[in-house]
Amino acid sequence: MKKVVKFGGSSLASAEQFRKVGDIIRSDEARRFVVPSAPGKRFDGDTKVTDMLYKCYAAAEAGEKFGKLLEDIKARYYEIIHGLELSLSLEEEFQVISESFAGKAGTDYAASRGEYLNGIVMAAYLGYEFVDAAEVICFDEDGNFAADETNAKLSARLAEVESAVVPGFYGAMPDGKVKTFSRGGSDVTGSIVAKAISADIYENWTDVSGFLVTDPRIIENPKVIETITYRELRELSYMGATVLHEDAIFPVRKAGIPINIRNTNAPQDKGTLIVESTCRRPNYTITGIAGKKGFAALNIEKDMMNAEVGFGRKVLQVFEENGISFEHMPSGIDTMTIFVHQSEFEEKEQKVLAGIHRAVNPDSVDLEANLALIAVVGRGMRATRGTAGRIFSALAHANINVKMIDQGSSELNIIIGVRNDDFEAAIKAIYDIFVTTQL
Repeated sequence: MKKVVKFGGSSLASAEQFRKVGDIIRSDEARRFVVPSAPGKRFDGDTKVTDMLYKCYAAAEAGEKFGKLLEDIKARYYEIIHGLELSLSLEEEFQVISESFAGKAGTDYAASRGEYLNGIVMAAYLGYEFVDAAEVICFDEDGNFAADETNAKLSARLAEVESAVVPGFYGAMPDGKVKTFSRGGSDVTGSIVAKAISADIYENWTDVSGFLVTDPRIIENPKVIETITYRELRELSYMGATVLHEDAIFPVRKAGIPINIRNTNAPQDKGTLIVESTCRRPNYTITGIAGKKGFAALNIEKDMMNAEVGFGRKVLQVFEENGISFEHMPSGIDTMTIFVHQSEFEEKEQKVLAGIHRAVNPDSVDLEANLALIAVVGRGMRATRGTAGRIFSALAHANINVKMIDQGSSELNIIIGVRNDDFEAAIKAIYDIFVTTQL
């Protein structure tokens, strides 16, 4: 059995955390391929190493002295090295980094050094081989990830080793210039490595015991989701739920490799298993609840709209011409509502309104601002009658007015629109009826 294990920044912030990680890896001989992030915060108010690198490079780029800032970063690594009682020197690496910063090697290079250095420390601590991601993770000349080239190169390289550490977050373009994924990209690297070695499972270790049913800032100690499908995760991630970088899903999904979200600080917890599909019944009718604030709704009315060929296309073309994407588009016989991000829409609202009047000559157009959208997601909803009715009942009992409800034909999710002011109360009401009381 082969496992790829990725550890986040909080899991590798100190020597103490490194020891926990070492114990986790050594407890299972299948954990032979490790993807580390850069050291994160050790305590509230601390600074992540990646942010320290950005600051240091900004000083170098501005022509300012950056030696002290680089020494602070070096101290973070030596604190870990000495805490682990390793006889490891990073002087040569820091000399190269200093020269590269002075030569203005770029922000991607600067940001990637956190993972690069942590990978060296991790490899020394575990006795695994260090494989520089710049040698095996490929981007094309335009900076786009080259999936096929990476898979071929990485598969061949890792076939030569029994166990390896591959730092997350970065790779290189054909000219050797370092290129990073977006922030959180170590998740993506872990997924790419898992695909390349045909892993049995990709374990993503972080500081939470899995994917939570809803936001812990709204619900105190929400339940952990035991098993979730990729489609359910996609729906929740799109509406703002974040545990895993979205792009990390696709390489392993394509290869049929499950992801297990685990907690470094509570390794006994089973965490959340993310799978292509499953016959396991969920613990509750719903799998998760997620949402976002800050939407506006544009309501268009016109008699006999449904008989007018091309009406919807003409309306959406106005949004496209103004560079505005829409979120949802529920409609009736003579009405059509477009939900958009309010911050995107406000600057162009009058141009959009004028464009709609010219395009379709509506009877009326109304705007409503300060709305929130909430997604209630769950494969269990397909086999359960009255899910929408229970949502309405819960919201009515909480005295919350529903502005919109939209359900796809897959019956996997229901989107509800409410006022921004009712957002938290709505999530509490839905969580209560499906999870706490299970009425």
